[in-house]
Amino acid sequence: MIRASTTRWTVFVPLLAAAALVLTWGRSLHSVGVIIVVVALIGAVLAAVSHAEVVAHRVGEPFGSLVLAIAVTVIEVALIVTLMSSGGEKTASLARDTVFAVVMITCNGIFGLSLLVGALRRRVAVFNAEGTGAALATVATLATLSLVLPTFTTSKPGPEFSTAQLAFAAVASLALYGLFVMVQTVRHRDDFLPVEGDGVVTDDDVRDERPSVRATLISLALLIVSLIGVVGLAKVVSPSIESAVGTAGLPPSAVGVVIALLVLLPETLAAVRAARRDQVQISLNLALGSAMASIGLTIPAIALASIWLEGPLVLGLGATQMVLLGLTVVVGVLTVVPGRATLLHGGVHLALFSAFVFLAASP
Repeated sequence: MIRASTTRWTVFVPLLAAAALVLTWGRSLHSVGVIIVVVALIGAVLAAVSHAEVVAHRVGEPFGSLVLAIAVTVIEVALIVTLMSSGGEKTASLARDTVFAVVMITCNGIFGLSLLVGALRRRVAVFNAEGTGAALATVATLATLSLVLPTFTTSKPGPEFSTAQLAFAAVASLALYGLFVMVQTVRHRDDFLPVEGDGVVTDDDVRDERPSVRATLISLALLIVSLIGVVGLAKVVSPSIESAVGTAGLPPSAVGVVIALLVLLPETLAAVRAARRDQVQISLNLALGSAMASIGLTIPAIALASIWLEGPLVLGLGATQMVLLGLTVVVGVLTVVPGRATLLHGGVHLALFSAFVFLAASP
């Protein structure tokens, strides 16, 4: 089934999405154009999920969860740097808003939805508390170092880091993310594998026939094309989103949330599909891995880009955002410690996600 999927619509849809991106980039779109771009965007998302599963099936877990998270984040970082280099002072808080939105969407939206789907299927969603707890601790540390501390430092006025502080945050973020990847994939790999109801670690790749190297490389290439299409088309349609948000009287921060939701669609669908297969651990790896990659790669990239970027770089969160982040960490810890979650746990995380979306629209 996995091999066949690479020879059907998933081959053509990424190419069509790339073509749509080339034809529409930098142009204003009318209603029909917006509809075409949205359809191409949805197709690219579905294709990305399919190809990510092929690659993940070949390399096994937890390597497979890293493929989609890192690929999306690298392209997302490139998009942020590009927008900041051409946006001037009005994009001063773009990196902060994007990273915070990713953290809230992944740690509450995808996390809660995965637990909800897993609990609906087996009454109790089971996962590895050791690996998930380590991932959550890393996310909390990265978010605090990069997004909370700038609000309280005094070397520079405003919620900004000084040059030395930004350099430290960049090096620390990259080093901590690299350490986590090493622990996840080498030294403590078993802590991030799916578990069954009796707590036994499983590895489906051992039992199932893996795709060939050729099929995997083709899927990897098409995955990259699909993700470029997802992020690029999200950027293309963003002026229409901004116009709709302005017409509705919503604050500018709502635009960032909508775009982040579009960019994270591949991870969301992949996580839900994994949860439906009773592989909640893979879903949580995707959610927390995406949050870590977003911080661990965005902050160093922004620090490097700040050499030539003009204007301030606002990284510190506001009071409301810090409350949501702190509550997310506390609730996440209480959810992860038992290694088992019910519908209630999923519902609590989704309630926090709903609060984030509502307050972004009505601060």
